[in-house]
Amino acid sequence: MSETLDHFASCKPVNALDRFFQALAFLTIVPVKARGGLSADCGLMTYARDLPLAGAAIGLLSGGVYFASSLIWNGLSAALLAVIASIILTGALHEDGLADTADGFGGGWTREQRLSIMKDSRLGTYGVLALGLAIALRVSALAMLSPGIGFWALIAIHASARFAPVMVLTAQDYAGDPARAKALYPAARLIWPEARYAFLWAVLAVLPILILRPWSAIAGLVSGGAMAFALALYSKRAIGGYCGDVLGAIEQLCEAGFLLGLAI
Repeated sequence: MSETLDHFASCKPVNALDRFFQALAFLTIVPVKARGGLSADCGLMTYARDLPLAGAAIGLLSGGVYFASSLIWNGLSAALLAVIASIILTGALHEDGLADTADGFGGGWTREQRLSIMKDSRLGTYGVLALGLAIALRVSALAMLSPGIGFWALIAIHASARFAPVMVLTAQDYAGDPARAKALYPAARLIWPEARYAFLWAVLAVLPILILRPWSAIAGLVSGGAMAFALALYSKRAIGGYCGDVLGAIEQLCEAGFLLGLAI
Protein backbone atom coordinates (compact mmCIF):
# COMPACT_ATOMS: atom_id res chain seq x y z
CA MET A 1 0.00 0.00 0.00
CA SER A 2 2.83 2.39 0.83
CA GLU A 3 4.38 1.72 -2.57
CA THR A 4 1.08 2.64 -4.21
CA LEU A 5 0.85 5.88 -2.23
CA ASP A 6 4.47 6.76 -3.01
CA HIS A 7 3.91 6.01 -6.67
CA PHE A 8 0.84 8.21 -6.79
CA ALA A 9 2.48 11.05 -4.86
CA SER A 10 4.92 11.56 -7.72
CA CYS A 11 2.11 11.66 -10.29
CA LYS A 12 0.12 14.69 -9.21
CA PRO A 13 -0.26 17.36 -11.90
CA VAL A 14 0.31 21.03 -11.20
CA ASN A 15 -3.36 22.05 -11.14
CA ALA A 16 -6.88 20.83 -11.77
CA LEU A 17 -7.15 22.45 -15.20
CA ASP A 18 -4.11 20.57 -16.47
CA ARG A 19 -5.58 17.33 -15.21
CA PHE A 20 -8.93 17.98 -16.92
CA PHE A 21 -7.19 18.84 -20.20
CA GLN A 22 -5.24 15.59 -19.99
CA ALA A 23 -8.46 13.62 -19.48
CA LEU A 24 -10.16 15.45 -22.33
CA ALA A 25 -7.21 14.84 -24.65
CA PHE A 26 -7.26 11.13 -23.80
CA LEU A 27 -10.99 10.66 -24.36
CA THR A 28 -11.51 12.93 -27.36
CA ILE A 29 -9.92 14.27 -30.52
CA VAL A 30 -10.01 17.81 -29.13
CA PRO A 31 -6.47 19.24 -29.56
CA VAL A 32 -5.95 20.42 -25.97
CA LYS A 33 -2.72 20.23 -24.04
CA ALA A 34 -1.83 20.62 -20.41
CA ARG A 35 0.38 23.59 -19.68
CA GLY A 36 2.99 21.47 -17.99
CA GLY A 37 3.78 19.69 -14.78
CA LEU A 38 2.14 16.37 -15.59
CA SER A 39 4.33 13.40 -14.76
CA ALA A 40 4.26 11.41 -18.00
CA ASP A 41 5.65 8.23 -16.45
CA CYS A 42 2.49 7.85 -14.35
CA GLY A 43 0.14 7.97 -17.34
CA LEU A 44 -3.56 7.42 -16.74
CA MET A 45 -3.21 7.72 -12.98
CA THR A 46 -2.59 11.47 -13.27
CA TYR A 47 -6.01 12.28 -14.70
CA ALA A 48 -8.26 9.27 -13.97
CA ARG A 49 -10.24 11.28 -11.43
CA ASP A 50 -11.38 13.68 -14.17
CA LEU A 51 -12.52 11.08 -16.71
CA PRO A 52 -16.20 11.41 -15.67
CA LEU A 53 -15.93 15.20 -15.94
CA ALA A 54 -14.55 14.88 -19.47
CA GLY A 55 -17.32 12.35 -20.14
CA ALA A 56 -19.90 14.89 -19.03
CA ALA A 57 -18.46 17.32 -21.59
CA ILE A 58 -18.88 14.67 -24.28
CA GLY A 59 -22.44 14.09 -23.10
CA LEU A 60 -23.13 17.82 -23.23
CA LEU A 61 -22.26 17.88 -26.93
CA SER A 62 -24.14 14.67 -27.70
CA GLY A 63 -27.15 15.85 -25.71
CA GLY A 64 -27.13 19.18 -27.48
CA VAL A 65 -27.12 17.44 -30.84
CA TYR A 66 -30.01 15.23 -29.74
CA PHE A 67 -32.08 18.16 -28.49
CA ALA A 68 -31.43 20.31 -31.58
CA SER A 69 -31.96 17.43 -34.01
CA SER A 70 -35.25 16.53 -32.33
CA LEU A 71 -36.61 19.91 -33.41
CA ILE A 72 -36.20 18.86 -37.04
CA TRP A 73 -36.33 15.06 -37.25
CA ASN A 74 -38.05 12.25 -35.42
CA GLY A 75 -36.59 10.45 -32.40
CA LEU A 76 -34.72 7.75 -34.30
CA SER A 77 -32.87 10.12 -36.62
CA ALA A 78 -32.05 12.51 -33.79
CA ALA A 79 -30.78 9.64 -31.64
CA LEU A 80 -28.57 8.37 -34.43
CA LEU A 81 -27.10 11.84 -34.98
CA ALA A 82 -26.42 12.20 -31.24
CA VAL A 83 -24.59 8.87 -31.12
CA ILE A 84 -22.64 9.74 -34.27
CA ALA A 85 -21.61 13.04 -32.68
CA SER A 86 -20.19 11.27 -29.63
CA ILE A 87 -18.38 8.72 -31.80
CA ILE A 88 -16.78 11.48 -33.88
CA LEU A 89 -15.78 13.47 -30.81
CA THR A 90 -14.14 10.48 -29.15
CA GLY A 91 -12.57 9.15 -32.33
CA ALA A 92 -14.47 5.87 -31.76
CA LEU A 93 -12.06 5.18 -28.89
CA HIS A 94 -14.47 3.08 -26.84
CA GLU A 95 -16.16 1.46 -29.83
CA ASP A 96 -12.76 0.24 -30.97
CA GLY A 97 -12.18 -1.23 -27.52
CA LEU A 98 -15.53 -2.99 -27.54
CA ALA A 99 -14.91 -4.56 -30.94
CA ASP A 100 -11.39 -5.72 -30.03
CA THR A 101 -12.56 -7.12 -26.71
CA ALA A 102 -15.39 -9.05 -28.35
CA ASP A 103 -12.98 -10.51 -30.88
CA GLY A 104 -10.42 -11.41 -28.21
CA PHE A 105 -12.79 -12.91 -25.68
CA GLY A 106 -14.93 -14.57 -28.33
CA GLY A 107 -12.12 -16.03 -30.42
CA GLY A 108 -9.36 -16.77 -27.91
CA TRP A 109 -9.07 -19.79 -25.64
CA THR A 110 -6.06 -18.75 -23.58
CA ARG A 111 -4.90 -15.48 -22.07
CA GLU A 112 -2.15 -15.16 -24.67
CA GLN A 113 -4.53 -15.84 -27.57
CA ARG A 114 -7.05 -13.29 -26.32
CA LEU A 115 -4.45 -10.55 -25.90
CA SER A 116 -2.93 -11.37 -29.28
CA ILE A 117 -6.31 -11.13 -31.02
CA MET A 118 -7.05 -7.81 -29.31
CA LYS A 119 -3.77 -6.41 -30.63
CA ASP A 120 -4.77 -7.29 -34.20
CA SER A 121 -6.12 -4.23 -36.02
CA ARG A 122 -8.37 -6.37 -38.19
CA LEU A 123 -12.03 -6.64 -37.21
CA GLY A 124 -13.57 -10.08 -36.75
CA THR A 125 -17.10 -11.42 -36.68
CA TYR A 126 -17.51 -11.04 -32.93
CA GLY A 127 -16.28 -7.47 -33.07
CA VAL A 128 -18.61 -6.50 -35.91
CA LEU A 129 -21.61 -8.04 -34.15
CA ALA A 130 -20.81 -6.48 -30.78
CA LEU A 131 -20.24 -3.05 -32.29
CA GLY A 132 -23.37 -3.11 -34.43
CA LEU A 133 -25.64 -4.43 -31.70
CA ALA A 134 -24.29 -2.00 -29.08
CA ILE A 135 -24.85 1.02 -31.33
CA ALA A 136 -28.30 -0.24 -32.28
CA LEU A 137 -29.22 -0.63 -28.60
CA ARG A 138 -27.99 2.86 -27.75
CA VAL A 139 -29.79 4.51 -30.67
CA SER A 140 -33.09 2.67 -30.18
CA ALA A 141 -33.17 3.29 -26.43
CA LEU A 142 -32.24 6.96 -26.80
CA ALA A 143 -34.96 7.45 -29.42
CA MET A 144 -37.54 6.54 -26.79
CA LEU A 145 -36.60 9.52 -24.62
CA SER A 146 -38.01 13.02 -25.04
CA PRO A 147 -35.53 15.72 -26.17
CA GLY A 148 -35.36 17.32 -22.71
CA ILE A 149 -34.89 14.04 -20.86
CA GLY A 150 -32.46 12.80 -23.51
CA PHE A 151 -30.29 15.89 -23.10
CA TRP A 152 -29.77 15.36 -19.36
CA ALA A 153 -29.62 11.60 -19.80
CA LEU A 154 -26.68 11.78 -22.21
CA ILE A 155 -24.69 13.96 -19.82
CA ALA A 156 -25.34 11.47 -17.01
CA ILE A 157 -24.63 8.44 -19.16
CA HIS A 158 -21.36 9.65 -20.62
CA ALA A 159 -20.08 10.71 -17.19
CA SER A 160 -21.10 7.57 -15.30
CA ALA A 161 -19.85 5.31 -18.09
CA ARG A 162 -16.39 6.84 -17.62
CA PHE A 163 -16.59 6.24 -13.88
CA ALA A 164 -16.93 2.47 -14.40
CA PRO A 165 -13.39 2.12 -15.84
CA VAL A 166 -12.05 4.22 -12.95
CA MET A 167 -13.41 1.64 -10.53
CA VAL A 168 -11.63 -1.07 -12.50
CA LEU A 169 -8.38 0.87 -12.09
CA THR A 170 -8.83 0.67 -8.31
CA ALA A 171 -9.63 -3.04 -8.22
CA GLN A 172 -7.56 -4.76 -10.91
CA ASP A 173 -4.05 -4.81 -12.33
CA TYR A 174 -3.09 -3.96 -15.89
CA ALA A 175 -2.82 -7.18 -17.93
CA GLY A 176 -2.17 -5.88 -21.44
CA ASP A 177 0.96 -5.07 -23.40
CA PRO A 178 2.26 -1.63 -22.33
CA ALA A 179 4.13 -1.24 -25.63
CA ARG A 180 0.87 -1.37 -27.61
CA ALA A 181 -1.24 0.76 -25.29
CA LYS A 182 -2.67 4.16 -26.30
CA ALA A 183 -2.01 5.48 -22.81
CA LEU A 184 0.58 4.66 -20.18
CA TYR A 185 -1.24 2.59 -17.61
CA PRO A 186 -0.19 2.75 -13.95
CA ALA A 187 2.07 0.13 -12.42
CA ALA A 188 0.05 0.45 -9.21
CA ARG A 189 -3.70 0.50 -8.72
CA LEU A 190 -5.51 3.79 -8.40
CA ILE A 191 -6.15 4.63 -4.76
CA TRP A 192 -9.67 5.35 -3.50
CA PRO A 193 -8.96 8.94 -2.35
CA GLU A 194 -8.44 9.75 -6.03
CA ALA A 195 -11.32 7.61 -7.31
CA ARG A 196 -13.76 9.38 -4.99
CA TYR A 197 -13.26 12.59 -6.98
CA ALA A 198 -14.37 10.69 -10.08
CA PHE A 199 -17.36 9.46 -8.09
CA LEU A 200 -18.25 13.04 -7.18
CA TRP A 201 -18.18 14.18 -10.82
CA ALA A 202 -20.34 11.21 -11.82
CA VAL A 203 -22.89 11.93 -9.06
CA LEU A 204 -23.17 15.59 -10.07
CA ALA A 205 -23.73 14.60 -13.70
CA VAL A 206 -26.38 12.01 -12.81
CA LEU A 207 -28.25 14.22 -10.35
CA PRO A 208 -30.46 16.11 -12.89
CA ILE A 209 -31.80 12.97 -14.56
CA LEU A 210 -32.16 11.34 -11.16
CA ILE A 211 -34.45 14.20 -10.13
CA LEU A 212 -36.39 14.21 -13.39
CA ARG A 213 -36.88 10.44 -13.74
CA PRO A 214 -35.76 8.83 -10.46
CA TRP A 215 -36.92 5.25 -10.98
CA SER A 216 -35.79 5.05 -14.59
CA ALA A 217 -32.44 6.59 -13.64
CA ILE A 218 -31.97 4.07 -10.85
CA ALA A 219 -32.86 1.27 -13.26
CA GLY A 220 -30.31 2.65 -15.70
CA LEU A 221 -27.58 2.88 -13.08
CA VAL A 222 -28.26 -0.67 -11.93
CA SER A 223 -28.38 -2.18 -15.42
CA GLY A 224 -25.38 -0.22 -16.68
CA GLY A 225 -23.38 -0.98 -13.55
CA ALA A 226 -24.28 -4.67 -13.69
CA MET A 227 -23.17 -5.01 -17.31
CA ALA A 228 -19.90 -3.20 -16.61
CA PHE A 229 -19.28 -5.27 -13.47
CA ALA A 230 -19.95 -8.55 -15.29
CA LEU A 231 -17.43 -7.73 -18.01
CA ALA A 232 -14.83 -6.63 -15.45
CA LEU A 233 -15.20 -9.94 -13.62
CA TYR A 234 -14.93 -11.92 -16.83
CA SER A 235 -11.86 -9.93 -17.88
CA LYS A 236 -10.21 -10.76 -14.55
CA ARG A 237 -10.80 -14.42 -15.24
CA ALA A 238 -9.95 -14.31 -18.95
CA ILE A 239 -6.73 -12.24 -18.98
CA GLY A 240 -5.93 -11.66 -15.31
CA GLY A 241 -6.99 -8.02 -15.15
CA TYR A 242 -7.81 -5.24 -17.57
CA CYS A 243 -6.36 -3.65 -20.68
CA GLY A 244 -7.29 -0.53 -22.63
CA ASP A 245 -9.67 -2.39 -24.92
CA VAL A 246 -11.50 -3.87 -21.95
CA LEU A 247 -11.91 -0.44 -20.36
CA GLY A 248 -13.44 0.79 -23.61
CA ALA A 249 -15.79 -2.17 -23.74
CA ILE A 250 -16.82 -1.59 -20.11
CA GLU A 251 -17.65 2.02 -20.95
CA GLN A 252 -19.78 0.94 -23.91
CA LEU A 253 -21.72 -1.67 -21.94
CA CYS A 254 -22.35 0.85 -19.19
CA GLU A 255 -23.72 3.33 -21.73
CA ALA A 256 -26.00 0.76 -23.33
CA GLY A 257 -27.23 -0.56 -20.00
CA PHE A 258 -27.96 2.90 -18.63
CA LEU A 259 -29.92 3.85 -21.72
CA LEU A 260 -31.94 0.64 -21.63
CA GLY A 261 -32.85 1.31 -18.01
CA LEU A 262 -33.91 4.88 -18.78
CA ALA A 263 -36.08 3.68 -21.64
CA ILE A 264 -38.20 1.49 -19.33
